[in-house]
Amino acid sequence: MKVLAVNGSARKGGNTAIMLEAALAPLRAAGIECELIELGKERVEGCRACGACSKKKDRKCHGRDDFGNTVIKKMDQADAVLLGSPVYFADVTAEMKALIDRAGYVARANGDMFARKPGAGVIAVRRAGSVHALDTINHLFLIGQMLIVGSHYWNMGFGGAKGQVAEDEEGLDTMRILGENMAWLLGKLHA
Repeated sequence: MKVLAVNGSARKGGNTAIMLEAALAPLRAAGIECELIELGKERVEGCRACGACSKKKDRKCHGRDDFGNTVIKKMDQADAVLLGSPVYFADVTAEMKALIDRAGYVARANGDMFARKPGAGVIAVRRAGSVHALDTINHLFLIGQMLIVGSHYWNMGFGGAKGQVAEDEEGLDTMRILGENMAWLLGKLHA
């Protein structure tokens, strides 16, 4: 089994990456292969609404030739997906939104290719907007017929400066339980 985590932050190794790694730790401990992709310095542009994914039906975006296609392919190959983002003006980053839009269109054009795959959003936030950003990620999971994995609180951690989220004990505990829940669900799905 393999879990893909995508960090939509511009800061490589920042608060979002810390939260994602905290969620991946229990998965790795359960013997599940994990990969973390950081969008930070990569180019991921928005959907052009060209419709080529619906015509070609080959599980990729033809409107853009950038790193987004690499991530969509990895999402398709993974058994579960974590999408993480910091909060930018009460929502996910532009790169994460571009990925959500393109992956969503490609998936729907190809028979809902993410259907019944576990997914979870992870949000790093300084103060506010986290629930809205988490909701944005969940929209992809819900319309894609994915199984949303939760924790004992919303999947978020609080911290502004790079690395500050590591001081949020409740947020890190939420990530630990999220990872444990995802490992449990993957075990049930692949038994």
